[in-house]
Formats: sequence, C-alpha cells, structure tokens
Amino acid sequence: MHLFRIREAADLLGISDDTMRRWADAGRIATTTDAAGRRAVEGPVLARFAEELAAEAAQLHADDLAPASLRNRFTGLVTRVVKDGVMAQVEVQCGPHRLVSLLSREAADELGLEPGMLAVAAVKATNVSVEIPRPR
Repeated sequence: MHLFRIREAADLLGISDDTMRRWADAGRIATTTDAAGRRAVEGPVLARFAEELAAEAAQLHADDLAPASLRNRFTGLVTRVVKDGVMAQVEVQCGPHRLVSLLSREAADELGLEPGMLAVAAVKATNVSVEIPRPR
C-alpha cells in the first residue's frame, strides 16, 4: 500500500501542509505512521478524501451552473488571456492545476475574460493518459 507523508498528501490536494495537519487532528482524514514514525496517509484513504473534496467543491457551484453533459469542472482564476484577430488563449489556475483553453476571440470577448476573474473550466476529453511517476 502506498503511504504519503502529510506534505505530499497536502501537495496532491492543493492545500498547505498546515491545513492537512489541522484536518487530520480534527479527524477529517485518517492518518497512520510510516516506517520512520512520521505521520502519513494511506493512498486509498487519500484518494477517497480527494473525491469527497471534489464533490464538496462541485456542490458549492452546482446551483450556479446549468445542467450539462460535462462532468469535469475546475473552478479557478483566469491568469492569462492572449487574443489575436480570430482566436484567444485563456489560462485558468485551478488549485495546483493550470488549464489552457483555445476559444474564439468572440467567445472570450462575450465572456469578458480577463486575469483575476473567477471562471469554471469544463473539460470533456475522449482520451485521458495515465502515467506513473518515477520513485524518488
């Protein structure tokens, strides 16, 4: 079973390690100890918790969005908008994830997209790759 130290778990969730420790102290997420006696979170526990956090975030915004077939929604801040005559490139920082969208300039103008504003990046992909990171 994979174990993640508090700092690693926090990084994966896009939160501070202090927040992760507070949540663990409050019993919001179960922890164990690793071979060195450090506090850690079991991989399956962390995965379920990440799903719970995502569901909570989705519920917060559910009333603000119309129903759609897209299931992968990431709320974040617009960090960059580059426009030319026809197209626009929009970057949205959603926690630790940077999403880049290419859309028409007309659509970007109609939405009034500019850095610093809140946006929801909705993703629908037919192909999703999965990679395994190299052990440290």
